[in-house]
Amino acid sequence: MRKLFWFFLLPIVLFSTLVSAQKSAIYTYDLKDFDKALALYNDKQYASAQHIFEYVKNSATTEEVQSDCAYYIANCAIRTNQANADALMEKFVTDYPTSTKQNQAYVEVAHFFFEQGNYPKALQWFDKVDESYMSKSDLDKFNFQKGYSYFNAKNKKEATTYFNKVVNSPEFGSQAKYYLGFMAYEGDDYKEATKYFDEVSGEEKYKEKLSYYQADMNFKLGNFQKAIDLGQKAMGKSNALEQSELNKIIGESYFNLKQYDKAIPFLQEYKGRKGKWNNTDFYQLGYAYYEQKNYESAISQFNKIIEGKDFVAQNAYYHLGLSYLNTGKKQEALNAFKNASEMDFNTQIQEDAALNYAKLSYEIGNAYQTVPGILLDFLKKYPNNSSRSEVEKLLVDSYISSKNYKEALVLLEKNRTPENKLAYQKVLFYRGVELYNEANYGEALKMFNNAVKEQKNPDFTARATFWKAESEYVTDDFKAALLSYKQFAGLAAAKTTDEYKNINYNIAYAYFKLKEYDQAGTYFQAQIDTSKEDKVRLNDSYLRLGDCRFVSAKYGPAMEAYAKAMESKGVDADYAQYQKALSYGFMSKNDKKIEEMNNFLLMYKKSSYRDDALYELGNTYVAQKKNDLAIKTYDQLISEYRNGAFTSKSILKQGLVYYNTDRDNEALVKFKKVAAEFPKTPEALEAVSTARLIYVDSGKVDEYATWVRTLDFVEVTDAELDNDTYEGAFKQYSQNNSKVAITAFAGYISKFPTGIHALEANYYLAQLYYAEGSETKSVVNYQYVTDQPRNEFTEQSLNRLAQIFLKAKDCDKSIPVLVRLDNEADVAQNQNFAQANLMKCYYDKKDYTNAVVYADKVLQNSKADANVKADAQIIVARAAMQTGDEDKAKTAYAKLSTTSKGELAAEALYYDAYFKTKEGKFDASNVAVQKLAKSYSAYKYYGAKSLVLMARNFYGLKDSYQATYILDNVINNFTDYPDVVEEAKRELSAIKLEESKTNSSITK
Repeated sequence: MRKLFWFFLLPIVLFSTLVSAQKSAIYTYDLKDFDKALALYNDKQYASAQHIFEYVKNSATTEEVQSDCAYYIANCAIRTNQANADALMEKFVTDYPTSTKQNQAYVEVAHFFFEQGNYPKALQWFDKVDESYMSKSDLDKFNFQKGYSYFNAKNKKEATTYFNKVVNSPEFGSQAKYYLGFMAYEGDDYKEATKYFDEVSGEEKYKEKLSYYQADMNFKLGNFQKAIDLGQKAMGKSNALEQSELNKIIGESYFNLKQYDKAIPFLQEYKGRKGKWNNTDFYQLGYAYYEQKNYESAISQFNKIIEGKDFVAQNAYYHLGLSYLNTGKKQEALNAFKNASEMDFNTQIQEDAALNYAKLSYEIGNAYQTVPGILLDFLKKYPNNSSRSEVEKLLVDSYISSKNYKEALVLLEKNRTPENKLAYQKVLFYRGVELYNEANYGEALKMFNNAVKEQKNPDFTARATFWKAESEYVTDDFKAALLSYKQFAGLAAAKTTDEYKNINYNIAYAYFKLKEYDQAGTYFQAQIDTSKEDKVRLNDSYLRLGDCRFVSAKYGPAMEAYAKAMESKGVDADYAQYQKALSYGFMSKNDKKIEEMNNFLLMYKKSSYRDDALYELGNTYVAQKKNDLAIKTYDQLISEYRNGAFTSKSILKQGLVYYNTDRDNEALVKFKKVAAEFPKTPEALEAVSTARLIYVDSGKVDEYATWVRTLDFVEVTDAELDNDTYEGAFKQYSQNNSKVAITAFAGYISKFPTGIHALEANYYLAQLYYAEGSETKSVVNYQYVTDQPRNEFTEQSLNRLAQIFLKAKDCDKSIPVLVRLDNEADVAQNQNFAQANLMKCYYDKKDYTNAVVYADKVLQNSKADANVKADAQIIVARAAMQTGDEDKAKTAYAKLSTTSKGELAAEALYYDAYFKTKEGKFDASNVAVQKLAKSYSAYKYYGAKSLVLMARNFYGLKDSYQATYILDNVINNFTDYPDVVEEAKRELSAIKLEESKTNSSITK
């Protein structure tokens, strides 16, 4: 009690001291000026007051007056925002440390800065105040303002301390409770916040703010209906930012109450934090739309969740997948379910997403993984899933439907269960066909043999037997092929297969290759009798039937068959007519033969058999002793085929005609022409030999010797040794004593490098080297043959050289040989071979112009193999893409897509999608990509490239989620194809850059 009395007594004592000081001051300065300045100060005329205080201070004679003036001068400076105000007050405190106004000076300055809103500055001065010298009323104001300054500085601990000192203050209590409540609210202490807010809720000035906070608190406490009521009540009295937050509170409250129709308008009006929505915002609006079955709107919201990696994102991707399913967008749904299945925040959602992903992969295909692999992964990860039996059935079917037989086979080899045996047989069969189409006949044969052994499905057993025969046939194992064809024909199930309708044709060819012509003819006739609708095989069967009869000297039946082939006017009609004409000759009907040959020459101006026909016609005229016609015919042949296979023979024949009719001089001209223009050929040797007879008969042996010495291939003195050496080597060759023959021919060439038989010796030696696998050794000998004038070995030697260089992948050496073969070949098959490989070599050398020239030749060749034509079509397409001629490429790929299989089909389908993307046909392009994923998933490179196209398509369709998700998967899953990954990265960067521009604010 005494302490309290002393507290109240102290101001009285201080006041008495002050009065005493003032009394003494009356005698030292004019009090009126000081009072006048104080009155101006109290009237807030600080500038005028400061001026007078400065005057009084300068004239004052006592420290008390000077200190008072200094105090008021500093205060005036503070209140007029003078730059040196702080310094003046600090100087006052320093200069007059015993002044009674010092503590009050701190308080005044602190209050002033507080009222100016400069709370950090106010705190600096509040901290200088000695609270023990303050009255109760001044202390309440001091505590509140200091508490608020701490509140403003986010120092909640100190703010709480000072606010708690004034909670019972009549003047500052309500404000303190409000701020204490707000700090509790911000700290999620809703119980404490509610207590304080309730205490001030009756005051009008707090009602607006309290409604917002109470709405938010009730939402966070799970009192959703109360949050809605309070939020709607506060809406009209709130600013724009608070209204945005209230829309979120009300919308999310309705969302949590599952009143989605009511939630949507409020969720839509939310503006986001700093103008942006987060993944939860998009999810809630999307899910509300989903529950209202407004799937398109749901998709538009879910799609904005990019790169989410949390529970919300997993939920959103899962419901995005369901939304896509409900709108029939299965590819999009596949991607969404894949994303959801790869997150484990909610294991139930993860499992169901994985199930949907697996089912959709089976249904539409999958470019990321094999469908069987996906199904097996699901069964392994979720062995107790209620849909297990359904997935197991899909697994079996997927081995076939995905056409990814290579990987399917690997999976089946690891799961050789009894229930998988049927699928295993099917996959073996289809993998065999796939390998066969890739010309890998050895591996194909293994597959077909294994498929036959399985014996699970009669149809597949039969078909595998047939394709086993086909594989044996193309690898020249004709005996085995014949046996397999007959086994196939004997199977009951074979009769219902597509392969069965031409089985007679296949058996016939096997016999034909085995040179069993009577049997072959029987089966070709059976094919003719049973398959009239297949015009190509019907025509070929007539031709081969004619050949069988012709070889068997049954010329009448042969001509009948050839006549049928001619009637059909199909491929090789010229060959049929030529063979028919020959048949007349063998039947001693030379007049008819001559007539048919002349008809042939009139009808077929560009036939590959035209030179054969001219030569045969000339020979027949000779036999008929119509020598002038013979000479004329040979002249025509020589004129049309200056470098042909029959040119040297025709000139020789002309010489022989002249010789046999005693026209020796004309004969010598022809013989010398053959020797000069076709040295070292058999015709040249015969020409020299016959000329010798003319010279001997005419007694001009010296003239003969002089002439012969000009020929480098005839060594008169060594002729006998030359012939003996060669004949010895050839005898070994004819008896198939290959090693001895090689030594003998090599010896002959060493002794007689320009000998009479050098041409034949080099050719046969080359053939022997080639047959034993010493292809490199054979090159020199083949080149010797091709360096000589055109002869009977030229074409085969060019063919062999081309094969050797091509096998070594040496296009530089291959091209000149192939060009010659293309220009000089008499056999259509050799010309086809040359053209096909020229287009490939030029393409490999990036000479796209010449590649297309030869590809076009192949495409225009009616006799070219279908597979070679497919290669030509792809080279045209690829070359066009390389040279920027996309119109031509588009046409070529379109043609290719109708005939190709396997990887070529995948490539054609990719470019079908590519061109549709370029044309803005995004949906149509996606359909092509889905087809590629389902039917050609084995070809990963084009699968990866097509996914990049699909991403572009989705972005073109304003579906940024699908676009970015697909590109992310390409980047992560296709590292084996760096060019595709780089392309995906570029696309992804471009999309994200564009999205960052458009996602700065929310677009409704």
